[in-house]
Amino acid sequence: MSWIKLIARLMVGGLFIFSGLIKVNDPVGTAIKLEEYFNVFSSDFAPIFGALEPYALFFSVFLVVLEVALGVAVLLNYRMPAISWILLLMILFFSFLTFYSAYFNKVTDCGCFGDAIKLTPWESFTKDMVLLLLILVIFPYRKQFRAVLGKRMGDVIIGLIVVFNVGLAIYAIRHLPFIDFRAYKTGVSIPISMEPSAPLRHIYTMEKGGEEFEFESYPTDTAYHYLDIKLLNPEAQPTITDYSVWNTDGQDVTGQSFQGTQLLLVVHYVEKADAPVFKKINHLINQLAGEMEVMVLTASDEQSFESFRHEVQLAAPYYFADATVLKTMIRSNPGLILLKNGAVRGKWHYRDVPTLDQLRQLSF
Repeated sequence: MSWIKLIARLMVGGLFIFSGLIKVNDPVGTAIKLEEYFNVFSSDFAPIFGALEPYALFFSVFLVVLEVALGVAVLLNYRMPAISWILLLMILFFSFLTFYSAYFNKVTDCGCFGDAIKLTPWESFTKDMVLLLLILVIFPYRKQFRAVLGKRMGDVIIGLIVVFNVGLAIYAIRHLPFIDFRAYKTGVSIPISMEPSAPLRHIYTMEKGGEEFEFESYPTDTAYHYLDIKLLNPEAQPTITDYSVWNTDGQDVTGQSFQGTQLLLVVHYVEKADAPVFKKINHLINQLAGEMEVMVLTASDEQSFESFRHEVQLAAPYYFADATVLKTMIRSNPGLILLKNGAVRGKWHYRDVPTLDQLRQLSF
């Protein structure tokens, strides 16, 4: 039995540390996911959840740092009676969360492992069930585990773990994630990523005369009735499927952002944009005049953005894109992305506005 407890403890601790560290790398992404859950719960359970949305980033940092600390605590057998209760209550809560999302198809990606590993809702629920089983192996023996370190040394280690990870999270918030796991990371060609890596192959399930038939191409015989379609090579699907840019007239200008060298200024929503930083951004835009095109992408409506750009004296053409796409592209509002023929050459938080020389070097 001792080896079963050891395996359970190692797996629980390892998974919590792995999950937490991935999300400490990108707490803004976790906050975005929490906002989705708050929005769902606000409409499905109680409006009070909507009041939590402004605090999503605080909850994000708290939860991801807690995950890492709990993982280390389990590996060190640190205060296991209390830690076991916290683990059990957390996994029960998240099991409900993932089951509700999966069963009612509410949040299609739980963000359990950030953007590094995407799980479907039912995969997320299955993962939580496995964790619950492992925690239930540990829980009955919570008072029997002997701490690897003394209580005082354990307190120091866990305290340092918390402080260190809070520091990492704050740095990632104030700049950009240390490792970018998203489809728009530096080095990616957006237009190439929008195309399948190989011809997509499908199997069509059709019905005729009470019998089912499968075809690799859609039958032209109208006597067949469509039942289902299955993709045979999902690994060939485009990694970017939602990038689209349009102008004030609603015309698609996506291709324009792939022409030559473009500096994209991303403003998710003007209401949440840090207005004072535009003084430095405007200075850079003025330096780029005649040397590099600048495109502003926003999810705000035209009237709001017109008012905002006059307020911050932003002299650059602006276009529109989906808010979720913009938040995926860069975790900064505003943020800067350098494209060359559609390939991402650099990304900057508004606190790290690049110099003209930096842009020149990257645009070669």
